[in-house]
Amino acid sequence: MLATLIPLFNEKMEVSAYSLFAQKENHLLRPSLLGTGGNDGAADILGLDIITSVGVEALTGGRDVFVTINQFSLFADIEVQCTSPRGNVVLLCDPTVAPQETFIKRIIDLKDKGFRFAMRKLGIEDFHEYHEVLSQMDYILLNHKKINIQNARAFFGKVYPSMKLVAVNVNSQDEYDTLKKSGSFDLYEGEFFRMPVTEGAKEVAPLKANYIQLLKVVNDIDFELTKAADVVGQDTALVISLLKMANTRSVNSEITSVRHAAAMLGQKELTKWINTAVTKELCADKPSEITRLSLIRGKFAENLAPSFKMAMQSQELFLMGMFSVLDIILDKPMEEALEMVKISTPIKEALCENSGVLAPVKDFIIAYENANWQEVSRQMILGEMDMDEVYKAYVDALIWFRDVFS
Repeated sequence: MLATLIPLFNEKMEVSAYSLFAQKENHLLRPSLLGTGGNDGAADILGLDIITSVGVEALTGGRDVFVTINQFSLFADIEVQCTSPRGNVVLLCDPTVAPQETFIKRIIDLKDKGFRFAMRKLGIEDFHEYHEVLSQMDYILLNHKKINIQNARAFFGKVYPSMKLVAVNVNSQDEYDTLKKSGSFDLYEGEFFRMPVTEGAKEVAPLKANYIQLLKVVNDIDFELTKAADVVGQDTALVISLLKMANTRSVNSEITSVRHAAAMLGQKELTKWINTAVTKELCADKPSEITRLSLIRGKFAENLAPSFKMAMQSQELFLMGMFSVLDIILDKPMEEALEMVKISTPIKEALCENSGVLAPVKDFIIAYENANWQEVSRQMILGEMDMDEVYKAYVDALIWFRDVFS
């Protein structure tokens, strides 16, 4: 199976929810499943296992998570499959959930049990026929390119006043500005929003748990540099600061990993830097969405190292994934941002030129994040990668991120 989380933003460009996109099979190997969503008639709801294993709070920060269902999975034992708080789980229907009594009764039953619902891919011409179904929906996903924005807001505001409208396929700044100006939608989703840039949240917030752990490590006699480096590697803000420090001692050599940077400082300097940085930052707020994306990308890239036959470069892949949003973090062009931390040439090539040995991993991660399953499947076939190992690499990255905050 393959699965990924795609963010939905409000008009302030803050993440308000996530949509969980999943696929059961490699459709390039089994083309007969195309159009089935990988469900193949099965009653299991793809992706619920991620919510169960990671937890809604850790997975989405307590925000809503949209999970796709169809006419078959609607009648599955959803109550048993979903052990997370139901109030955050939004069951995302499509028109296969028809305006028939059996479907409507099942939706009402699940709503009584705490679940919420959303509808997508419904044509304007079907709104009247689906009235009873729509009256049970908490959200509706609308392709803003196929409807009149003002008419949609007027219609839904009058007929379904409590329903939230989500604009999908928002793929440019101009489209977003137009939609925002109209005030017609509550949430937005599209390529334009895959990279979260929340106003006032470009600084990478530190992780308090890591800081406390670091204080314990470095203030122990003869602590291990590698142990301290591994804790630092769980926090984007600390890694950036560490590399800046290490660069003052690096004239001709390039930094290839967090451990490398820690070794360049040595025990004494590392202790001094950590105590200063940690004491200063202990009262900082929880991580922003940028930090979340940065860390998950880094760990996902590291976990993919065996699949790409690059096990010896796993730490370099971690830094490449983590710093793939460094331009957003530092609000500078990527090339200039990377110069500030003096990262290795392969990482620069991948992030600035989309070339070199690490670039295929970066491209794969981006395709995976965007739920571009056809491209992901193509790359898995070409690289002879096991789909279950790829899926595990992603889920393990989510679990690792959760554990950082536990």
